[in-house]
Amino acid sequence: MEKLKNMVRNIPDFPTPGVMFRDITTVLKDSEGLVLAVNAIAESLANIDFDLVVGPESRGFIFGVPLAYKLQKGFVPARKVGKLPAETAKKSYALEYGSAEIEIHKDAINKGDKIVIVDDLLATGGTAKAVADLITELGANVVAMSFLIELEQLKGRETLADYNEIKTILKY
Repeated sequence: MEKLKNMVRNIPDFPTPGVMFRDITTVLKDSEGLVLAVNAIAESLANIDFDLVVGPESRGFIFGVPLAYKLQKGFVPARKVGKLPAETAKKSYALEYGSAEIEIHKDAINKGDKIVIVDDLLATGGTAKAVADLITELGANVVAMSFLIELEQLKGRETLADYNEIKTILKY
């Protein structure tokens, strides 16, 4: 994974002074980097039995769709409010400065489905927790979560303490 980690661009003081931004666009633009990232996420889930991949907007789409394709699973987008045309279920969650809502089509997930949540980044865990709560409210089971990057100092795992299978590929 060192090769993949070296592909991540580090940008100091973005978006604010003191923050080291981990930019994955350098991974995405490199065909080898994209393949390494998707394959690593797939490998992290090798022993997990699941039905669907759920990816939060927007970077969860970037990794969730090729993962679902590779593993021959369905993909369900978790979107910002107002982006889905059919009946939805939604969940509010706290952000550092305010709040947001995320929603999923009610008919995209069935009771008892086994779900894996995939996203690019585990930071505070707020988005993943909101998506997991929403999935649970729809009667499905979150069996694992996989993230390309984990920012350990932000303690997202603590927010997701109710979930046993938290997989991360690169840790900072």
